[in-house]
Amino acid sequence: MKVLFYDTKDYDKMAFNMMAGDYPGIEMEYLKTNLEPRTAKLAKGFDAVCAFVNADVGTETIENLREAGVKLILMRCAGFNNVDLDKARECGIQVYRVPGYSPEAVAEHAMALALIANRRMHKAYMKVRENDFSLSGLLGINFYQKTAGIIGTGKIGAAMARICHGFGMKVIAYDVYQNPSLDFVEYVTMDELLAQSDLISLHCPMTDENYHLISRPTIEKMKDGVILVNTSRGGLVKTDDLIEGIRAHKFFAVGLDVYEEENANVFEDRSDDILEHSTTARLLSFPNVVITSHQAFFTMEALEAISRTTYENAEAFESGADTPNKLA
Repeated sequence: MKVLFYDTKDYDKMAFNMMAGDYPGIEMEYLKTNLEPRTAKLAKGFDAVCAFVNADVGTETIENLREAGVKLILMRCAGFNNVDLDKARECGIQVYRVPGYSPEAVAEHAMALALIANRRMHKAYMKVRENDFSLSGLLGINFYQKTAGIIGTGKIGAAMARICHGFGMKVIAYDVYQNPSLDFVEYVTMDELLAQSDLISLHCPMTDENYHLISRPTIEKMKDGVILVNTSRGGLVKTDDLIEGIRAHKFFAVGLDVYEEENANVFEDRSDDILEHSTTARLLSFPNVVITSHQAFFTMEALEAISRTTYENAEAFESGADTPNKLA
């Protein structure tokens, strides 16, 4: 099987090449360009393409992949809201994903964001580098005996719940499906979670139903001085309403690994560019906001799991084996 690998970074190539010897029947060819309608035509002569969460795998892209003769889309990520699954089925193209490559990595990053934003470690680092050893602007709060609200208790949300429990926090959660392994968690309604939580961490997928889940109506129901963390999908939070809440001192701190206008920025070095939109710059202007660049997954263990599962998905396609990783 020949696979065209889009949006290749050095760490992608390293991880996949380390696994290549275990899968001699799968040949990867690496491109730096991302997958979108125009570049889909480059896949002519390949059996499959491999793409990440920031690719455009919409209607036009899939049509172009069909014309190129592609039969398989390997998403090397858990999220697939950027994939037109209905169009893929119509075009006879199968789609696979990597559902749980390292839930602990994402949960650990979520707690790191919460801690850094709460204790203003990003400010402290810069102050000390300038020989400013004062404590002004660095006051935080204890997490011990506070209430953590986890929205979504799948693998990542469950890992975050366990971390919060280890910090001595009371853990409450909202999910349509309760996780029976979390016997220390109290499931509550969404309104109860918003009203009671000192820390709210988002761990739910991006769907039509929860688009802008965090917006003015839900923000108004939160405690004053709440800490909000999002390591899931940028579209879960309506950024303009979040900024309004920050300016109104609703939030003690905010930690974001994802945000609405990240697509043009994610995984790219834009240090010499003027950003086209002001939203990111406005968020970065607040002293109690910490933003990272969609790196919550980014550990050695996660890269190993992503590459191995992607290869296994390709093998499953070839053999016709059943796998829960198949989306279409």
